[in-house]
Amino acid sequence: MIKLLYVTTRDAAQAQAIGRTLVEDGLAACANILPAMQSIYRWDGKVEEAAEAVLILKTTEGLAAAATARVVELHSYELPCVLELAVAGGHPAYLAWLAAGQP
Repeated sequence: MIKLLYVTTRDAAQAQAIGRTLVEDGLAACANILPAMQSIYRWDGKVEEAAEAVLILKTTEGLAAAATARVVELHSYELPCVLELAVAGGHPAYLAWLAAGQP
């Protein structure tokens, strides 16, 4: 089964560094970066706002836990957002490519 890891990062440069590392390490087949997003969240009892970037990692169920651990290891945040989302379907040939982890 294919999994997406949704990760927020401090900026596009951090998303790129984490994404490249996970693809190079074979923990993700692909990384997509959405370079600009605005977040509103509660932290330490206060409502905060921050500009962030979104990193979407495409991986498999068997690699998702290791990929999550690697993201946490590389991330600058005290408590990084890493959400694992199951992919219910899609273009069969693309899903097969993701499952293989290579072109």
